[in-house]
Amino acid sequence: MNLFDSIVAAFNPVAGLRRSIARKLLDQKRGFEGADRGRRTAGWHTMSTDSNAEIRKGQRLLRDRARDMRRNNPYAERGISAIAANVVGYGIVPDPQGRARQKKRALALWKRWAETPVCDHDGMMNFYGMQHMVMNSIPESGEVLIRRVWTPGKNILNFQLQVMEADHLDNSRDHVMPDGSRVVDGIAYNVTGHKTGYWVYPQHPGDGSRQLMTLHESVFVPTEDMRLIYLPKRPGQMRGYTWLAPVMLRMRNFDEMEDAVIEQAKIAACFAAFVHSDDSGTPGPAVAADPRDLLDRVEPGIIERLGPNENITFGTPPTFNGYEAYSKQSLRATSVGLGVPYEVLTGDLNGVSFTSGRMGWLEFGRNIDIWRWQMLVPQLCDTVWAWFNEGAALSAEGFAEPIAASWVAPRRDLIDPTKELEAYKEEMRLGGLSYTGMLKERGINDTEAHIEQIRQDNEALDAAGLIFTGDPRMVAEAGAGTAPAVAPPENTA
Repeated sequence: MNLFDSIVAAFNPVAGLRRSIARKLLDQKRGFEGADRGRRTAGWHTMSTDSNAEIRKGQRLLRDRARDMRRNNPYAERGISAIAANVVGYGIVPDPQGRARQKKRALALWKRWAETPVCDHDGMMNFYGMQHMVMNSIPESGEVLIRRVWTPGKNILNFQLQVMEADHLDNSRDHVMPDGSRVVDGIAYNVTGHKTGYWVYPQHPGDGSRQLMTLHESVFVPTEDMRLIYLPKRPGQMRGYTWLAPVMLRMRNFDEMEDAVIEQAKIAACFAAFVHSDDSGTPGPAVAADPRDLLDRVEPGIIERLGPNENITFGTPPTFNGYEAYSKQSLRATSVGLGVPYEVLTGDLNGVSFTSGRMGWLEFGRNIDIWRWQMLVPQLCDTVWAWFNEGAALSAEGFAEPIAASWVAPRRDLIDPTKELEAYKEEMRLGGLSYTGMLKERGINDTEAHIEQIRQDNEALDAAGLIFTGDPRMVAEAGAGTAPAVAPPENTA
């Protein structure tokens, strides 16, 4: 109580009490508005559950609805496809580390196994195609399984990779073992909370085949041969959920709005004109209505007759004038929720300049980096490379010591090559980027082979006595001649 309140209370205790109560209520109101329990937040229902309890409650229904939405909503299909296309592209390729001979041997073995369909348990894709399938599945379903299947004699490494939907996990296995280990949603954990394996159905539980129903008994696969790949959003999160979850209702509402506008136009088109009586005219003889003439259906171009002494007026069907603004706002919110630029989601390039396009790409590029380097590479690529090392150690044509590898993403398409390539050159001149680093940013993983190819090309040009304007050894950037680094041979012909 301040001095003024004390004076008021001394002369009028009732007024002082009212002021004290009002001040306490005011102090309470000065807290977080989001924590208010008043009228504005009456319908805001929240829970203090962990991420796993929240996901377990609605995961399957969310996954089924996301798949249905992708099948039937073009923007859902476009958004997910754009994520997979930009994260994976033509493939994230390994760059083995170590001595040149080791790198060459590892790359040769990798090309024989991973860059052919022999690495796929289904025999359809190479490893880069499987990367693309994984990145298609994760935004749609939230998670995906990758399994190592030992297949002696099938290929040089004696194992293949199998991409499996998360539906294969046996969610009915959920219990605690006497030793303190546990199984949650088909995933086994030891007493320290580390994953030890997965209980999975060999066949998809939704295949609908009666002949396979007897085989729907889950089997245990250790973590050494399987990984669950997903993007965790909260600490301790054990499972993933569809990336369409924040925008699912918004996209469905947009679908329904499109249907409503289309149906409104169809119904309005069914009543092109109306014929009605003119009250000022002389009524004609009464004619009994034939029940067979009553309107029992609508179709485009109908003119409904309403009585004798008729005249005709054309219908003015109502229109929804705010549809364009609503659709853009709805699709912008969808693009924000998915982390995909509006122009990519919709294909609408109206009003896009170099600056706005580049700003949108930079933000999208940050999301791509997170999805690629914090999820796909550590969970999928590094796992498969470790399996590759193990398979190579057991192979007669492999290598005994494990070889480390970094990963090189596909090159990013330039929005304005003239400006962006100039930026590359300036950064290299200032020492902020090495030549090898620039090559890797442009999607070239085997930089040594690339440099060797340039050397061979230069030797061939010099031997032929050819000088191109694009050869920096011979021609300055502005097109003026410069002292050649290697003198061209004399023409002895």
